[in-house]
Amino acid sequence: MSQPHRTTKTLGQRLQQAEALLAPGVYDALTALVAQQAGFEAVYLSGASIAYTRLGRSDIGLTTATEVAQTLAHITDRVSIPVIVDADTGFGNALNTQRTVRDFERAGAAMIQIEDQTFPKRCGHLDGKGVVPVAEMQGKLRAALDARQDKNTLILARTDAVAVEGLDAALERAERYLECGVDALFIEALRSDEQMNRACAQFAKRVPLLANMVEGGKTPVQSAAELGGRGFKIVIFPGGTARAVLHTLQGYYASLHTHQTTRPWQDQMLDFDGLNAVIETPQLLALGQGYEGGLHA
Repeated sequence: MSQPHRTTKTLGQRLQQAEALLAPGVYDALTALVAQQAGFEAVYLSGASIAYTRLGRSDIGLTTATEVAQTLAHITDRVSIPVIVDADTGFGNALNTQRTVRDFERAGAAMIQIEDQTFPKRCGHLDGKGVVPVAEMQGKLRAALDARQDKNTLILARTDAVAVEGLDAALERAERYLECGVDALFIEALRSDEQMNRACAQFAKRVPLLANMVEGGKTPVQSAAELGGRGFKIVIFPGGTARAVLHTLQGYYASLHTHQTTRPWQDQMLDFDGLNAVIETPQLLALGQGYEGGLHA
């Protein structure tokens, strides 16, 4: 069985390359495994997608740090590529943020994202958000940086101020967060090409910038190549996976309910052996057999 072997190249080293890093959204070990098999260099563990799939609920601050850490640990046990993880608001104040960073780092996070929303937070592309004072967020970021044990664990600062205070205020917040020493910036829900260009003009040559692509959200959806050309270093499609799976499930369940059998859907699904090939069941069984004699060759 192929075990996850950690890549020698850190996420920070990858971000030094000219080409933008495209990280698809994942929400469990299976989606992360398929993303790795598809050739992606990193994945993004979406807090929203955990809420969608684990709770069947909206992204309005209902998930806990423990649930995210547990999901993250399952993913990093299964894949070798770096995982960028959404830590929401740090799940509390500066001390809560420190615990979150320690837990997520132990669970294998390559980059931990912390945002400046008030609690309970909500999806960055939903209306009605609030943001904490700049000084409070700076305290959380300094706490996060102090809590990490390995400098290769990167801290990503996100501001949601565009929707609350406007673009100028959001860019000023990003400046203040960068002063804390964070490793990357995420200015959420930029509304237009012009706003994206302003953000890149101010920061792209100084720090990696993340672009968030949400289908039907506030920001115009573009390709990683287009966004990389603007100056973004990280491009995520965080909820696309959950939306694609949900669309497929609606069709599958409708067909099964109508036909009372999966036969009409079988050309759109893996069979038993096909699924086991993806998750490497034969290799896993062979590994177990190797231990049956007491010593593994």
